[in-house]
Amino acid sequence: MKRLAARDYKRMPWKNGKGETVEIAVFPPGASVDDFEWRISMASVVNDGAFSLFPEIDRTLSILSGHGMALTIDAAAPVLLTMESDPLRFAADVPVDATLVDGAITDLNVMTRRGRFAHSVERRASSFSVRGCERGETVYLLATGPVTFTSAGETVKLEAMDCVLVGEDASVTAGNIACYEIRLQGDA
Repeated sequence: MKRLAARDYKRMPWKNGKGETVEIAVFPPGASVDDFEWRISMASVVNDGAFSLFPEIDRTLSILSGHGMALTIDAAAPVLLTMESDPLRFAADVPVDATLVDGAITDLNVMTRRGRFAHSVERRASSFSVRGCERGETVYLLATGPVTFTSAGETVKLEAMDCVLVGEDASVTAGNIACYEIRLQGDA
């Protein structure tokens, strides 16, 4: 288990230059927005607009704070994404336009290189168990508020937007705090 504190995340401009992203984790370590195999990040979205295109990338988006946004993906009917919505998976190499519902939001963005890696994102709350890593898998848990994470006899307290790299089976006590379980599978 490795705790990643929100205050230590790397900040960088969006690929399209119209905002800032907060990188939680990336593989391979030190990869850029053009050559990563997988990436977990957060971003504050303060204006309506087009998403950056990422060729051969699949992404899943979740709303961490704010009233949500409607996404028009590849000219399809808009999909409303809110804090209560399930994480939304879509291709990152098609046009996506975002329209904010009522002010700025913060989102969680998980991206993997198609054909090399896959991922899943699940919103969890209350008390729950997290299955440890299996072969070829990397597992993270992001907390949106204070939670207790226990694994292999060790307990850590996570604060808002802290993350933990999960090794072995774990238990989480989160109360009403939303957590996001991120599972990455692939060639690493």
